[in-house]
Amino acid sequence: MDAAQLPQGEEKTRQVRAMFDAIAPRYELVNRIMTFGLDARWRRRAVADLRLPPGSVVLDLAAGTGDFTRELVAQHQRPVAVDLSLGMLEAGHDMPERVQADVATLPFSDGAFDGLTCGYALRNFTDLPGAFAEIARVVRPGGRISLLEVAEPTSGLWRAGFRLWFRHAVPLIGSLVSDRAAYHYLPASTAYLPAATEIAAMLGRAGFSAVNHRPVMGGLSQQFLATRSA
Repeated sequence: MDAAQLPQGEEKTRQVRAMFDAIAPRYELVNRIMTFGLDARWRRRAVADLRLPPGSVVLDLAAGTGDFTRELVAQHQRPVAVDLSLGMLEAGHDMPERVQADVATLPFSDGAFDGLTCGYALRNFTDLPGAFAEIARVVRPGGRISLLEVAEPTSGLWRAGFRLWFRHAVPLIGSLVSDRAAYHYLPASTAYLPAATEIAAMLGRAGFSAVNHRPVMGGLSQQFLATRSA
């Protein structure tokens, strides 16, 4: 699948929901294989980077089957898991509160959360600036957000190895273990992602300050941290 074949608008929302419903039963297994288990370490750091006091209410957006949610509990926060896919939420475990919702219209009051996490979902949002505006609405002034997303290393050897693994090996593994179409879509979906500088600018326009971007493990992943402006 190339960028020209990727769905847009409401069709993208529909296909993303259906895709994640389909892969929910094997989602965590394939994630561990894809990242060699390193994603757990990245999420642990991302939650710690929120630097919120214990007992803070944190929205885990695009929670999936609950990896970030469980890490938030482990670090003594009070998570609310939200995902577009009901199948993903139902396949999850140890998730105290689950809500099916689209990021475009979150069913929460203004400033309801002290913080927010989101793992590897920015490219799946149909309207990324609109999603950031809605995130800003539900996070209180002074609240913190920590977002993880895929990236591509810039150095030659790392980049070549990443492309071989992510673009060829991952779709093959996904086809064998889970759903063929979904794991051909996921590498292609990186075409939806703007450059990191543009994502940071979008967050600034949405109402966040102190926006920080950092590569994770040589650029295999990336993290955005920001504070909701007053």
